[in-house]
Amino acid sequence: MEITGIISAIVIGLIIGALGRLVVPGKQHLPIWLTLVLGIVAALVGGWLAAMFTGSLIITVIIQVLVAAAIVYLADGLYSKGAKGRTA
Repeated sequence: MEITGIISAIVIGLIIGALGRLVVPGKQHLPIWLTLVLGIVAALVGGWLAAMFTGSLIITVIIQVLVAAAIVYLADGLYSKGAKGRTA
């Protein structure tokens, strides 16, 4: 992967993370920086999964957003449990 590919993945990941957070219903307890980092991970994982099944850009973005939403949902559950343990 070239440097332009890495930079593109980071920028797309930031957008995917924000979209993933919007898809998850309710209030999230994650800080925005963690959501964006999770979006970068989701963009890479979702892109890899989409490449296995299809070459369509629209399908790739949909898979990336769904992966981001799942990761944000799971991370929010873990993060909020950890935050409750710290305050008690």
